[in-house]
Amino acid sequence: MWLRDVALLACLDCRGQLVWHGQSEDDRLDEGRLLCGSCGETWEVADGLARLYREDRVQGTDRLMRHVYDGLPALHDPLTTVLTPLFQSVSESRMRDGYMRRLELGALKPRDDGQPVRVLEVGVGAGANLPRIRGALPPGLPVEVWGLDLSTGMLAQCEKRLRKGRGVKDTRLMVADAHALPFKDGLFDRVFHVGGIGSYRQPAVALREMARVARPGTPLVVVDEQLDAAFRPSLFQRAAFRALTFYTRDAKSPRALLPRNAEDVIEEQVSPFYYCLTFRVPAVTG
Repeated sequence: MWLRDVALLACLDCRGQLVWHGQSEDDRLDEGRLLCGSCGETWEVADGLARLYREDRVQGTDRLMRHVYDGLPALHDPLTTVLTPLFQSVSESRMRDGYMRRLELGALKPRDDGQPVRVLEVGVGAGANLPRIRGALPPGLPVEVWGLDLSTGMLAQCEKRLRKGRGVKDTRLMVADAHALPFKDGLFDRVFHVGGIGSYRQPAVALREMARVARPGTPLVVVDEQLDAAFRPSLFQRAAFRALTFYTRDAKSPRALLPRNAEDVIEEQVSPFYYCLTFRVPAVTG
């Protein structure tokens, strides 16, 4: 994260402006703390990675799933590539293409305020979607990609992917909680999340947070497990879906939990096991 990025952040408790206290290297945050100028709360930055969350608020299934992901960060993406066609009779690539198109990345244009276009992935994991973001963006468009996750193991894998050039060059990673996004309102031109909201302790809160940090009218895309009602799974596939959704007995789209002002809602299956929920939030009028 760059020094100039601090101006985009907001205190988790009071939404106050954060300021940097620490060491920087070539204008990048290195070691130190982010301090709220209003309430005085602080958050650690170590080895260039900001930790903008409260550990005591990571509870229940959030804590459980973090342990799961931290335990297999290097295996997650290879297993997804192999097991997706085995379990669902559809390739991982086709499934990802099904939801990435809903972000409408090709329609992005330079902002009137001169700021770079900003894309946020909540739960970026090992960064499997980053190459697709890069491939879908209009040529020459200045873009920042922000990726956050609670699993430092998965973020380390994502960093390796970025060092290999398999993503958007201007990418920022941080440890953060989807229930309390550390950003100012209306900051991002695209917001999406894949593969975790079904295990969140308060998915409605996370959906409100994603809507809060999105610019009015932008598509917000949420993807997670739901068994397609039109699919006729074998006993093997039914067992695989149950194992995949071990964290709940009711894996389904959170459409009923969307913010009240959500509009242009589209719910669809992008594979036998995964839904894609797209919506927009209009500008608040007086």
